Amino acid sequence: MKINKTIEIKNRKARFEYEILDKYHAGIVLGGSEIKAIRLGKASIAEAFCEFKNNELWIINMTVQEYVNAGHYSHQPKQARKLLLNRKELNKLEKAASNTGNTIIPLRLYTNEKGLAKLDIALAKGKKLHDKRDTIKDRDNKRQLDMIKKSRR
Repeated sequence: MKINKTIEIKNRKARFEYEILDKYHAGIVLGGSEIKAIRLGKASIAEAFCEFKNNELWIINMTVQEYVNAGHYSHQPKQARKLLLNRKELNKLEKAASNTGNTIIPLRLYTNEKGLAKLDIALAKGKKLHDKRDTIKDRDNKRQLDMIKKSRR
């Protein structure tokens, strides 16, 4: 098993399903076996979301697979994990998330140069079906323009 120095796990569907309103960088409270599993790339944030409990922000449904060498001191793969933000950011997020239709979603899980796990989260609003169609149309138009530009060279 090779432990990578930098890890970057993205939530690819997030930008398609949601309109991003604001972004934040947050730390995560993890145990030893959890950070080792993340450094091996054995994590997923595809179904994850964030919610407030007792004025603290928690990430729910983030999957961190069990670390093979943890033995007796392993962790639960889908347990809730506390996110670390300063109080001003937490208050702003809590107020904005209480509005109807707004949610907090993870965009990217990565390790910084010190080896600590960080999470990019976003305040987002769910897209309607017609907005998703517009996104697909714009993506296809951009792809066709790129192909035309490439063929003219």
